[in-house]
Amino acid sequence: MSHPAYGVLREVSPTASVLLENNPSTMTLDGTNTWVLRAPGARECVIVDPGYQDLDHLPRLAEQGPVALILLTHHHPDHTEGAPWLAERVQAPVRAFDAALCRDAAPFADGEVVSAAGLDIEVLHTPGHTADSVCLRIGDQVLTGDTILGRGTTVLTDLGSYLESLRRLIELPPGLLALPGHGPEMADLRVVAQEYLDHREQRLDQVRAALAKLGRHATARQVVELVYADVDRALWTPAEHSVQAQLAYLRSTGHR
Repeated sequence: MSHPAYGVLREVSPTASVLLENNPSTMTLDGTNTWVLRAPGARECVIVDPGYQDLDHLPRLAEQGPVALILLTHHHPDHTEGAPWLAERVQAPVRAFDAALCRDAAPFADGEVVSAAGLDIEVLHTPGHTADSVCLRIGDQVLTGDTILGRGTTVLTDLGSYLESLRRLIELPPGLLALPGHGPEMADLRVVAQEYLDHREQRLDQVRAALAKLGRHATARQVVELVYADVDRALWTPAEHSVQAQLAYLRSTGHR
């Protein structure tokens, strides 16, 4: 599916529309997807991940009608930096898993249901990309933040937690529409989560093989240069973070 032009709200489903921020990069893909959620006929809306403090993007969000609530999928600034500005502008509370990001509201609890703008939004704590990452399920669709992207793979801080998060998503019903923080939506979250899990297990095997060749004290950078030799070098630095998470996982599980 193709993305809309920047600054143009695109309806994805009867309850979810997306406004793409003009902040493309190797890490943000086409830019940050800010999701605007509301039940059919509802006046109020919920804004998810307002993005950077971007004064072209944020005022367009403020124009989407009364904002009942601002939700954040994790703490990275390309999702959260603009939240205080928007919250002040529209006088809405901010909720996230990390209490430090919240404004006039309590942090998320795993499994709770947030009711706003005529919707019931289930919070799924899915750590791995970050410790505070969450997915948000609304009926037959799930906002995945950076836990699962519209294309490519995500950078990790904790591989063990991430594998468990993927397994949790795989246990959800089939056919749920995945609405990511970056990149296009995907038709079946469970299928994509299984592909991500298979990819991570394949990468682990490649890291084990690299360690067998380089020696058990090889650095993450040395492993990247071997395992990611066919990947654009612009992505080697984020890949190094993921390899560090893989090495920590192998050490913790006694597989190294």
